[in-house]
Amino acid sequence: MSTRLPVATPPEVRTEAGKLFQEHRRPLSITLTLHVLAAALGLAGPFLLGRMVDGVIEGTSTTRIDLLAATLAAFIVAQAVLTRAAIQRSLVLGERVFAQLRETFIARVLGLPLSTVERAGTGDLVARTTGDIDALSRTVRFAVPEILVALVTTVLTLAAAVIAGPLVAAGAIVGVPLLYAGTRWYLKRARAAYLWERASYATLDGTVTETVDGVRTVEALDMADVRIQRIDGDLREAFAAERRTLFLRSVWFPTAELSYVLPVVATLAWGAWLVSAGHATVGQVAAVVLYMVQIVDPVDRLVSWLDELQVGTSSLARVVGVAKVPNDREPSGRSPAGEDIHASDVRYSYVDGQDVLHGVSLDLRPGERLAMVGPSGAGKSTLGRLLAGIHPTRAGSVEVAGVPLVDLELDQLRREVVLVTQEHHVFVGTLRDNLALAAPSATDDELRQALDSVDALAWADALPEGLDTVVGSGGHPVGPAQAQQIALARIVLADPHTLVLDEATSLLDPRAARHLERSLSAVLHGRTVVAIAHRLHTAHDADRVAVVENGWISELGSHHELVEHGEAYAKLWESWHGRPAQESTN
Repeated sequence: MSTRLPVATPPEVRTEAGKLFQEHRRPLSITLTLHVLAAALGLAGPFLLGRMVDGVIEGTSTTRIDLLAATLAAFIVAQAVLTRAAIQRSLVLGERVFAQLRETFIARVLGLPLSTVERAGTGDLVARTTGDIDALSRTVRFAVPEILVALVTTVLTLAAAVIAGPLVAAGAIVGVPLLYAGTRWYLKRARAAYLWERASYATLDGTVTETVDGVRTVEALDMADVRIQRIDGDLREAFAAERRTLFLRSVWFPTAELSYVLPVVATLAWGAWLVSAGHATVGQVAAVVLYMVQIVDPVDRLVSWLDELQVGTSSLARVVGVAKVPNDREPSGRSPAGEDIHASDVRYSYVDGQDVLHGVSLDLRPGERLAMVGPSGAGKSTLGRLLAGIHPTRAGSVEVAGVPLVDLELDQLRREVVLVTQEHHVFVGTLRDNLALAAPSATDDELRQALDSVDALAWADALPEGLDTVVGSGGHPVGPAQAQQIALARIVLADPHTLVLDEATSLLDPRAARHLERSLSAVLHGRTVVAIAHRLHTAHDADRVAVVENGWISELGSHHELVEHGEAYAKLWESWHGRPAQESTN
C-alpha cells in the first residue's frame, strides 16, 4: 500500500517563497524598479492626450499641440526601452530562481530515505519531478514577474487617474466590490482543488508507469482488463479534479472581466454628467476613461496569472513537501573500528503491525561468504537491505563493529557496506563517467581493471570510442547484462569491506552468471559477501548458508551440513538439482 509524500502547508510555502525573495532581493529590486519606471512612463499617454483634447477645445496653438505630441512620442520610446530591459531582467531572474529551486529539490530527492521512496511508490515522486517542476517553472519564469508588473501597473494607473481627474476617477470603484467578492470566492477553493488535481495526476502517472513496466506480467497473468479498469478509475479521478478547477475558473473569469469593464462604462457616464454640470473638463474625462481602458490589460493579466499562480503554489507545496520527510537515521559521528556486522533481534515492517522479519539475529564473520536462500517473500531481500543499512530496523539493531549502521553518515556507510541489486541504471554520459561515479579519482587503468574483473573489458574495448563512448538514453545501446556488469564494476571501484548481492547476476544467463561469479571471487577475496539468490550453486560455494522462511532464519550452516541435516535446505537443493541431495553432493 503506497503512501503519498507530504505536502507543505501554506505558511511553509510562504516561508520558502520569502527565503527566495530575500536571497534574490537586489536583482528583484532592480527588476521591479525598471518595471515601475516603464509603467510610470506609460501613464503619460492618457494624461497628454487629455491635455491635447482640452487644448483643441480651447483653441490652443498648433505649436503647443505639436509639442505635446512630440513629448508623447518620447515617452512611448522611453517606455519601450525600459520595458525591454525590465523583461530581460525578469526572465534572467526567473531562470536563476528556478535553477535554484530545481537544484534544491533534486538534492532533497536524492537525500530521501529509500524506505520512504519505496512506500510512496514511483508515481508521486515522478509526478513531482516532472509535472510539478514544469508547472513551477512556468510560475517562476512568467507568472510571478507578470503578477508583480500587473499589480504595480494597476496601482500606478489608478493613482494617475485620480491625479488627472479626482471626481471623474470616482467611477472606478464600481467594479471593486464584484472583483473582491469573486476573487475571494475563488482563492478560498482554489488551493484544495489544485492539490487534488496534482495528486490525481501523480496517481495516474504511477498506475500507467507500473502497467508499462510490468506489461509482460500483465500479459502472462491475463490482467489487461484489471489494469485497464484501474487506469480508467484513475482517469475518472483526474477528470473530476480537472472539472473542479475548470468550474472555479469558469465562475471567476467572467466575474473578473465584468468587474473591470464596468468602470469604463461608469466613468464615461459619470464623467459626462460632471462635464454637463461644469465640475470637470472634457480632457479630464477623456484622460480618466483612457486610464480605465488602459487598466483593463494589467488587471486582465493579473487575473489570468493569478490562476496560474494557484497551480504554481500547489506545485511548490508538493516540491517543498519533500523536505518534510523525516530522516530515518541520525549520524553520531562515530567510526567503526572493525568490519564485523552483527544483527540482533531484528524486526521490520513495511506496513504498521505487519512484521516481515520476526526477531532475526545473525553474525557476519569478516571475509566469509554467506548465502541467503528461501522461498519468494520469505524476507531475504528485506534482511539484505537491513544488513546494508538501507532501512532502519523497527526493533533490534544492525551494527558494524558495535556502531549501528543508522548512526553512520551515508558516505561513510557506503565505504563499509554496499548493496547490489538486480535493479541497475546506466546514466547518460560516457562509460568512463558511469564508472567514475563510484571512484571519481580513479585512473583509466583502474577503470579497465574493474571492467576486466567483471568480464566486461572485451565489449568495453569494442565500443566505438572505448571509455569515451556515450552510453545511456540516446547513446550507444547497452544491454541489460552489460548494464549489470557496469553496476558490478562500480562496486569493485567503491571497494567496501562488505557486499550484499541481491540477485546481482540475475540478468545474465546461467553459464555467464557462473563465470562472472567465479571471476568476482578473486576480486572479492577478503571481503564479507552476503549473496541472496535462487541459483543454489551460489549456496554450494558459500562458507555458510542461511535459510530464510516466513521472516525467520530456520537453518544456518555450511552447504554440506544443511544437506546432511535433511530439512528445508536439503529439499530446496534436491528440487533445484534434480536428484537426491546426498547423491548430488558426492
